[in-house]
Amino acid sequence: MSVSPVKRQKMESALDQLKHHTTVVADTGDFNAIDEYKPLDATTNPSLILAAAQMPAYQELVDDAVAYGKKLGGSEEEQIKNACDKLFVLFGAEILKRIPGRVSTEVDARLSFDKEGMIQRARRLIDLYKEAGIGKDRILIKLSSTWEGIQAGKVLEAEYGIHCNMTLLFSFAQAVACAEAGVTLISPFVGRILDWYVANGDKKTYEPSEDPGVKSVTKIYNYYKKFGYKTIVMGASFRNTGEIKALTGCDYLTISPKLLAELSKEHVKLTPTLSIKEAQACPLEKIHLDEKAFRWHHNEDQMAVEKLSDGIRKFAADAIKLERMLKERMFSAENGK
Repeated sequence: MSVSPVKRQKMESALDQLKHHTTVVADTGDFNAIDEYKPLDATTNPSLILAAAQMPAYQELVDDAVAYGKKLGGSEEEQIKNACDKLFVLFGAEILKRIPGRVSTEVDARLSFDKEGMIQRARRLIDLYKEAGIGKDRILIKLSSTWEGIQAGKVLEAEYGIHCNMTLLFSFAQAVACAEAGVTLISPFVGRILDWYVANGDKKTYEPSEDPGVKSVTKIYNYYKKFGYKTIVMGASFRNTGEIKALTGCDYLTISPKLLAELSKEHVKLTPTLSIKEAQACPLEKIHLDEKAFRWHHNEDQMAVEKLSDGIRKFAADAIKLERMLKERMFSAENGK
């Protein structure tokens, strides 16, 4: 006896329905979560790697990174930096065993205003993946969406064939500059935009369709699709499932294990809210941004200026914590003896 379409719809979770319209990415360094939710891709950042590196299950990876840093030698600082890069790649390599697509690995946020430094570090990470037998087609290098980061992404894509994921993206100006740079993917943040408006405005709750983060990603998606940009739009940083459902139809969405779990238990009908057809009918005009225009337009958006600088500081702080943890592992024991 066949099941009616209505009943079948009830049986399918919001997560399964979302996967029909949007590529679902896991925002985690935890392999168990990846095994459970079976995303196409996965994203990591210094904060997620720091959290995972402190879990008992992943101590072998930390030990391997420490051994690698020591083997390469050099100054204490160089050994820690090499161990850190290796740890990011070890996590990425393990994640790639569990997903069919790509993993995003982030360049140190302290290089956010150093174009050449970002290019060099990105190439180093790709070399480490190559040593592990993994081609650059399975890696997205995450760079901060500063002017320097966007230009680094442009060079990496055009000259080295390295695919980039531009992160910490809060303003329309950042999105336009990324499209013009021809990067593979952008990660416009949703939840952090909402956080700013809740903290700085009178309104404390928003319906998903009125959520300022949702509106930001919707505008970016519509602009890219209207003007034929190939760059993938991947909404990121969600605070609730309402934001995710309101962006059904977006190219990609990267979602934390907690919200993936909630979506897998929800059984409401999802309909795409974003579509190429609707985007092409939007009354947006194409703009070009050189460096001066980019800096001006980005600076006009107080939220974006504050959240970009705050995001860089937070990722940098977690990178420092990770380095301290590795330093303790690498040098404290031998100093104690």
